[in-house]
Amino acid sequence: MMETEGRLVDYVYRTTFGDVPDMALKLIKNQVLAVLGTTIAGASAEGCETIVELEKELGGRAEASILIHGGKVPAGQAAFANGVMARALDFCDALIPGAHIGSATISAALASAELTGGCTGADFLAAVTVGTEVAIRLNLGESQYDGFDPTGVCVPFASTAAAAKILRLSEKETWNALALAFNRCGGSFQANVDGSLAVRVIEGWVAETGLTCARLARRGITGPANFLEGVYGYFHLFGRDRVAAEKVVSGLGTEYQVGKLVFKKYPSCGATQGSTEVILNLMAEEGFQADDVGHVDITVPPYIYKLVGHPFHVGNNPKVNAQFSIRYCVANALVRKGSRLAHFEEDAITNPQILALVEKIEVISDTAMDVRGHTALDMCVVTKDGKEHMRKMDIAPGFPGNFLTKEEHLQRFRDCVGFAAKPLPEENIDRIMDAVEHLETINDIRSLIPLLMLE
Repeated sequence: MMETEGRLVDYVYRTTFGDVPDMALKLIKNQVLAVLGTTIAGASAEGCETIVELEKELGGRAEASILIHGGKVPAGQAAFANGVMARALDFCDALIPGAHIGSATISAALASAELTGGCTGADFLAAVTVGTEVAIRLNLGESQYDGFDPTGVCVPFASTAAAAKILRLSEKETWNALALAFNRCGGSFQANVDGSLAVRVIEGWVAETGLTCARLARRGITGPANFLEGVYGYFHLFGRDRVAAEKVVSGLGTEYQVGKLVFKKYPSCGATQGSTEVILNLMAEEGFQADDVGHVDITVPPYIYKLVGHPFHVGNNPKVNAQFSIRYCVANALVRKGSRLAHFEEDAITNPQILALVEKIEVISDTAMDVRGHTALDMCVVTKDGKEHMRKMDIAPGFPGNFLTKEEHLQRFRDCVGFAAKPLPEENIDRIMDAVEHLETINDIRSLIPLLMLE
């Protein structure tokens, strides 16, 4: 027992910047740029300013900064608020079948750096890389999660690993921190299905967990040593006794899996990316317009249907409902010939033309789609003249096997910056982009923080 835990802890504790291959560092820089962009864009999203106000009201030691809005609060509270903002628009990095690693891990890492008096950009990159790698290896399949929010289940290990490295915990303390993080795993995808703000709150909780577990472990608080392989450990409770330990530790530290990260091309749930891309391609290739459409049928795997295939309702949280609806995303793309952050604002969502078009879109669940992959779909558009236009897609844009280009990553960031309700000075934006590009050369990662403030 505990061999798997020991190998995982050893990797987290001992890995340095020099151990991380260039391929992994490049992907993590994309992750950092994505999260900084979504934090800038999401700072004024629904619920975010309320959470910032609450954290400031709660007060406490001025340890770490709340980004964009300014002000210092205890480090865990800062990580929580920043994590919520980063996830708010659901445009951050993701992982099949639905974990969002960067928003929590980078928020926890930045708060940890402030708490400990700074760290180099190289050490910051190493910490985020290690945390991300751990979450990817502990990520589970759709049937194992079975409704648990993957972000709440595998990402607490990422935020905790990153915090443990930046706070320079000992090997024993790192073990306890990760063991404590296991006890914070949880969260339900019902938050997504119901279109609630809890989706982004879970991200904040996961970011806060990293700081909390690392700080508790540093003061001698212990967690269950057998947190993975124990009789009631992670592999049993969440993996449902279907996780091979070798999946977690095979090639650990030499064969990096960060290439599994997803960077979405469009600002909605990863499960809607393929449908958005296919309808835009069909319109461009076949020349039909929204008014020409008689009916659209989209066939997807059952897991995707349960998450984003259900009938669309504006509801009490229209932005979240729209982000997690294939029907809305396809109708929006048909009418606006694109998919931008502004299209997920309430006035755009309630556009009568789009709501009418939503009723012409049917999403169908088919178990036979599972063999083609998580993002597979078949689309049939029937135009009013009776013509059928059919397309298939197995890998959505931004997913492994269909990666975004460097320019598309930069465009994502620019879209976020341009959408921000409270824009940062243009010189800050240029300096942020340059800093991320050369992150390993930064002497103190805290130099990024003033660039991410309105004042």
